[in-house]
Amino acid sequence: MDKTMFGKYLPALVLLVGFGLILSARSQRAVPLASSLSEVLPAYDGYRVTNQVIADDERRVAGMSDYVARAYWRPDSTMAFSVYVGYYDRQTQGKTIHSPRNCLPGAGWEVLRAETGTVMGEGGSHVVNRYLLKNGVAQSVVFYWYQGRGRIVANEYAVKWNLLRDAALEGHTEEALVRIVIPVRNARGLQNPDFERALADANTLGQTVG
Repeated sequence: MDKTMFGKYLPALVLLVGFGLILSARSQRAVPLASSLSEVLPAYDGYRVTNQVIADDERRVAGMSDYVARAYWRPDSTMAFSVYVGYYDRQTQGKTIHSPRNCLPGAGWEVLRAETGTVMGEGGSHVVNRYLLKNGVAQSVVFYWYQGRGRIVANEYAVKWNLLRDAALEGHTEEALVRIVIPVRNARGLQNPDFERALADANTLGQTVG
């Protein structure tokens, strides 16, 4: 087939592949959790833990099958960090993970720094997303990543590619969004280098929790 003929049929080929992926996604099977999300960091030494509840309407919009959300408090009653895990037993049109990169600015958070970091987990260290955010006078470090089907992935494009490929070839797309938020202590009143030290403390805590 010459280049002219290939170019002529390329749009149809793309549509055919896309249609096949959509059909595969619709017929994929739901994969239940191997263990309950209640087992996700139920306690953290030296901190008080409270469970957070997501409203039913917000949960419908987010579309997760299950979730856990917890806040961890210091002895002086300031929040040290929060952990959220949202699990999707399968992902289809209208029921997919919403990227924090899009959701956080919509909730009033301004992105000051967008980079990657590492957290320790099963099998060693993993590259994840690490953002520094600002909302009014508050600043927080956010670690987040996507975990499922044997992978821990930070890159949004890789996540989408894996989703399409696994829907087509494997017939399942179960995945979780994991997010850790660490407020920078006293960020409003700190100047460099004190702010950078407080930021480094937040980063270290996030890496340890992750």
